[in-house]
Amino acid sequence: MQEDQLKVTDIARWPESKSLLAVTAYDYPMARHLDEAGVDILHVGDSLGMVVLGLEDTTGVTMADMIRATESVARARKRALITADLPYGSYDSPNDAVKNSQLLMKAGADAVKMEGGSSIIEQIRAVLAVGIPVQGHLGMLPQHIKEEGKYRKKGKKSEEAEAIYKDAHLLESEGVFSIILEAVVTDVAERITQEISVPTIGIASGKRTDGQIHVLTDIIGTTPWFQFPHVKPEMDGARQIREAIQAVRKKMEPNA
Repeated sequence: MQEDQLKVTDIARWPESKSLLAVTAYDYPMARHLDEAGVDILHVGDSLGMVVLGLEDTTGVTMADMIRATESVARARKRALITADLPYGSYDSPNDAVKNSQLLMKAGADAVKMEGGSSIIEQIRAVLAVGIPVQGHLGMLPQHIKEEGKYRKKGKKSEEAEAIYKDAHLLESEGVFSIILEAVVTDVAERITQEISVPTIGIASGKRTDGQIHVLTDIIGTTPWFQFPHVKPEMDGARQIREAIQAVRKKMEPNA
């Protein structure tokens, strides 16, 4: 471990004056670029199902997919913390949660992430009990897309907002070191951020969280077929890739 490598305790005690940046990573070269650019958390997300494997949603991602991606990212990392998603169906019971969390840790993760609050609290407790750090995930839960039918903003109704508040406090009390808030109404995300002691990391939840998590391909513009209102690409990667390939082809012409 490098002397300046971030640890779970560093994230849990992240200073309020400094924004926390997490970015998804799925392979060695991009993880290395992100780490050298100063990203704080490299998140091996099950979003790889959509942006790498071409699946319709995240529910088809397997443990084998996550292990291979985590191993690749771990080889590249020098400074950033590595978190990894437990994929859909891999933590249906506390025993499953522990076994599969141990596999991700062996692959190089520093912590695992699970989607949900009170509904999976026994799984979270079991994983924490064996000494594996857990990152929470509340609000929109992509692994539940087949039950919900569509992605939508969470916390618009008072009952739903209250449930998210309660889950955030529950996760904090159980010992998670940070909480992802996905597609949560801005005011709800802000209140949670003010009320709990561990960092909140938002995605499509406004700018009032302690940090932000971004899907890498959204930033670099390599998946233009996914258009999200909360994302403005920082580069037009899709166009640049096409132009680079066209330039190579042009150089291959006889008269080039």
